[in-house]
Amino acid sequence: MIAIGSDHGGFKLKEEIKKYLEEKGFEFKDFGTVSEERVDYPEIAKEVSKSVQTKETEFGILICKTGLGMSIVANKFKGIRCAVCHNENTAKYARLHNNANILALSGEELTTNDAICILRMWLATEFEGGRHQNRLNMIEEIEKENMK
Repeated sequence: MIAIGSDHGGFKLKEEIKKYLEEKGFEFKDFGTVSEERVDYPEIAKEVSKSVQTKETEFGILICKTGLGMSIVANKFKGIRCAVCHNENTAKYARLHNNANILALSGEELTTNDAICILRMWLATEFEGGRHQNRLNMIEEIEKENMK
């Protein structure tokens, strides 16, 4: 199950990604927004992040104008590793090395085709583990120290 959410700047791309997910048989839960009318992205990013954090959903996808605002909010949640990806290579390494559980995308900078290619790579890539798990363990320790 995948949580998906966008603000007004990512709404059109979110709707296209939902079509792709449906075509490929992925289950998802849409946390909004429902139109291109202006909304505050932190609320939507919060709901998607909580869904992944509590394991209601396995992964999340956040889309705003740049992907940056949404990713900043998501990374405020313990256990969330949200990566802004602009191409297939960044998507691959977000999962392979960082085990990113939320993907942030730019509704303005990416075409639908580019976003779907990024998403496809992100979903298809497994976490490599090994030395990268040691680094994730270090991140978890930093979270314990700083996210009280």
